[in-house]
Amino acid sequence: MVPELASRAHMQHIVPVVDVALKTAGCSLNDLDAIAFTRSPGLIGSLLVGTQFAKSLALALDKPLIAVHHMQAHVLANLIGDPKPAFPFLCLTVSGGHTQIVLCESPGQLTVIGETIDDAAGEAFDKTAKLLGLPYPGGPLIDKYAATGNPNRFKFPEPQIAGLDFSFSGLKTSILYFLKNAGESNIYKEEFLAGEDEQKRFIEDNLADICASVQNRIVSILLNKLRKAANQTGINQVCLSGGVSANSGLRKAFTEMGLKENWKTYIPEFQYCTDNAGMIAITAYYKFLAGDFSELNVSPTARAEW
Repeated sequence: MVPELASRAHMQHIVPVVDVALKTAGCSLNDLDAIAFTRSPGLIGSLLVGTQFAKSLALALDKPLIAVHHMQAHVLANLIGDPKPAFPFLCLTVSGGHTQIVLCESPGQLTVIGETIDDAAGEAFDKTAKLLGLPYPGGPLIDKYAATGNPNRFKFPEPQIAGLDFSFSGLKTSILYFLKNAGESNIYKEEFLAGEDEQKRFIEDNLADICASVQNRIVSILLNKLRKAANQTGINQVCLSGGVSANSGLRKAFTEMGLKENWKTYIPEFQYCTDNAGMIAITAYYKFLAGDFSELNVSPTARAEW
C-alpha cells in the first residue's frame, strides 16, 4: 500500500461514498445527530482527509463531532447486532497491524491486557503468503488453501512469551527457513539445503498442507493466550474481532474452544470484521450517549494509545 496514493483515493471517493451511504440509509445530512470519524491509528494522509472532512461537515451542520479510536471500534463491533456480549467481556482483536486481548468493562472502559511485542498475526499471514508467492493480501488465500490441507503435516514452534503478550517474528523466521530448506528444517542454517527450483517445487507440491500447518500454529498461539486471559480474569463472555477474525480456521477453532471452556462466544458478521464504517458508528453511538465529544481543533495521529 502506497500512503500517498491511499490519501489521494480518500480525497477522490469520500464525497461520493457519503452520498451513497445517505441515499442507502434513506436520510439526509440534517437527520444526523453527530459526525463521527476515525482519529487514529492509521496512515496519516488518509486520516487527515477523513478528519478534515468530518470537521467541516460538523461545523457546517452545527453537529457534535466524535473522534473514534480505530482499534476500540473493532472491539465494539461486537455490539452492533444480536446477540451481543454482556459486560465485562474479553475480546481478541486480530488485524494486519494489531494483535490484542482487551478487557471490556463498559463501552468507554476498554483496557489492553495483552498485545504483540513485535509483529501482528495478520502480518504473519501476509508475510507467509509472500514467501509462498501468493498475491497481497495473502491472508485470505492461506485460509482458502488451508481448507483442503493437513494442519498437522508440518510443525512450527510456538513462542514462549511470558504473560498475555504475543510474538510472531520468530514464527515468521521459522517459516522462512523451513521454505528455504524445502521442508527439511525450520532451524537457521548457514547454507540452505535446497536450491531455488527445489524450493519452488516443494511449495507447489505441498501448498495446501503448508498453509494449513501455518494457519494452525498462528491460531493456536492466539487462542492459547486467550484461554490464559479467560482463566486469569474468570470472564466467560469472550469475543473475536478485527480483519483476521474473518479467517474461517480461526472462527472455527475459537467457537470450538468456547464450547470446551464453557464460554459464551461472539463474532461480528463478516461485514463488520474488516475495516468498516459500522464499527465507527457503533463506537460513536456510545460516545454520543456519554456526551464524549471532540473540539474542532482535534488532530489525527498515526499512532495513539487508548
